Amino acid sequence: MEMHENKQSPELALLVSVDTGDYDAERSLAELEELAKTAGAEVFGKLIQKRQKPDNATFVGSGTLEQIKDICEKNALDLLIFDNELSPSQIRNIEKATDTRVVDRTMLILDIFALRANTSEGKLQVELAQLQYMLTHLTGKGVEMSRLGAGIGTRGPGESKLESDRRHIRRRIQALKEDLKALQKRRDIHRKQRAKRGVTIVAIVGYTNTGKSTLLNTLTGAGVLAQNQLFATLDPTARALKLPNGGEVMLVDTVGFVSRLPHMLVEAFKSTLEEAAFADIILNICDASSPEFEDQLRITKEILQELGAAEKTIIDVFNKCDLAEALFDLPEHRDSVKISALKGIGIDALLEKIEEHLPAAKKRVRLLLPFSLGWVVAGIRKDGVLIREEFTDDGILIEAIVDIVFLNTIQQYIISEN
Repeated sequence: MEMHENKQSPELALLVSVDTGDYDAERSLAELEELAKTAGAEVFGKLIQKRQKPDNATFVGSGTLEQIKDICEKNALDLLIFDNELSPSQIRNIEKATDTRVVDRTMLILDIFALRANTSEGKLQVELAQLQYMLTHLTGKGVEMSRLGAGIGTRGPGESKLESDRRHIRRRIQALKEDLKALQKRRDIHRKQRAKRGVTIVAIVGYTNTGKSTLLNTLTGAGVLAQNQLFATLDPTARALKLPNGGEVMLVDTVGFVSRLPHMLVEAFKSTLEEAAFADIILNICDASSPEFEDQLRITKEILQELGAAEKTIIDVFNKCDLAEALFDLPEHRDSVKISALKGIGIDALLEKIEEHLPAAKKRVRLLLPFSLGWVVAGIRKDGVLIREEFTDDGILIEAIVDIVFLNTIQQYIISEN
C-alpha cells in the first residue's frame, strides 16, 4: 500500500469491530474510518467479527486475534483502532499479542477533541473528559504515562500535568470542574444580558460533518473552519444574522454529535451543548445525501432531549440536497426545509422558516406598579397598548400589551402574563 510522503507520516491503522447485533456494525465502522482519518491516521483496512458477546480477555476471539497479529506483522501497522470501548486488561492483552498499539473508540474521539479544541473552555472540557476516562481505566499497576503525547489517542494532558496517582487525578478533575463552573457563570451572565436585550438565539445543532459550520459561514460570513472532517469545530461560535424582515437573531454553532457518543463526553461538553438548551429556535441539520440521514436526526433529537431542549422549536434542515439522489424520499413537514449550504440553495426558505418561528415581540400582562413608577405607565402608553389602568391601595394596577425587551426591565411587577 503506497504511503504519501509528508513531514510526518500518518499512522497506518487497522479498524476492528465486534458485531454482537446491538447496532449496525458496518455503518459504525464506516463512521470510525472517518474519525480515524480526522485524527490523522491512514486506514489500511477494516475487520468485523460476528460474536454473541466480546471475549473478556481480548475482546475478539483467539482466531481473529491471530489474524490481526498476522496482518500487523506483514504490513508493519502502527495502530489498531477498535470500534468499541475496551477495558484496560483487554488493551494490554491485545497489545501484547499483536505488538501493536491499541486505541478504542472513546480514546479516538477524545484525541480528536484534544486536536480540535481552540478556546480555553474547550481545552478544559477536553482535559476533564480525558481524565475522567483515564480514572475509570486505572489499574493496580497504574497508567503508563510515558505513552501520552506519542500518537493518535494520546494527545491532550501529558506527563507534566498528570501522575498515575488516583488522588492527584481526582484533585485535577475537581479543579477543572471549578474552572468550568466559573466559565459557566460568565456564560449565564451573557445569556441574561442577551435576554434583557430581547436577543433571539438560533442554535445550529446536528450530526458532525453535516455542514453546520458551512451554513454559519453562508448565512453570516463568519469565516468558521468548514472542513470535510468529523468534529471540525468543537467550540460554540456566535454571529449576528440579519433577517429579510429587518429583524436580527444570534446564530450559534455547536459541537457536532456522533452515534454512540460516550456519556462522559456529553457530560464534559454539556456547557457547550447547553447553547442549544437555551436557544429560542434550533436548526437540526442532517446530511440529506447520506443513507443515515434519519439516524442523524434521531441521534440529535435524543441528545437534545437529554439536555432538556426537546420542547424547543426545532426546524429539520436537510442539507446537501444538491447531492441527494432521491429528494422525493425525504420526509416533509411544516418545520422542515431542504437546502445546500455550500451552494446557497434554499437559504431564503430557511430564513423565512426562522422568521415564522420568531418569539413574539410583545406580551399581554397584568402589572402592579408602585405609585413612584408613573414613568412606566407613560412608556406603555407610548410604545405599547394600555388596556386598563386602576389606582388601588397597593399601587397602580395595569393591564397592557408590552414590548418584551421593556418587560424584562420590570419583571418584578408582573402579576400574570399570557
